[in-house]
Amino acid sequence: MERGASDGAGTGKDPGMTPAFIACATITAISAFISLGFSIAAIRRQTGEARTTAWYATVRSAALAAVSVVPFLTGATPWLLAAASAMVIVQAGDALIGVSLRNALETYGPAGTALVNLAALLWLLQAAG
Repeated sequence: MERGASDGAGTGKDPGMTPAFIACATITAISAFISLGFSIAAIRRQTGEARTTAWYATVRSAALAAVSVVPFLTGATPWLLAAASAMVIVQAGDALIGVSLRNALETYGPAGTALVNLAALLWLLQAAG
């Protein structure tokens, strides 16, 4: 999508790289790259089937990290909305895994990240509207 095209929120214009856009894009990218780092670390720690699973997680994390960079290059709000939404879902899912493991750090870390990313996403939607 080109700069200046529709923002996908029905306003007919892309507001550009506003503070809300930059905050949401930054939080989304940080979240994506942290997930990628954890996936890479899992590859190094695991063996056998667990290592194979870690490779699959890393490939998916790498894709999300790459997607999270696109808004900085294009200024495309719809792209950022999709990337940020995906990362909120990923982090919320990670928090649920932490709950199932009864691990406070693996629960509250991703849950906090999901909430911060969700707040930035809502700010972006409000600013674009």
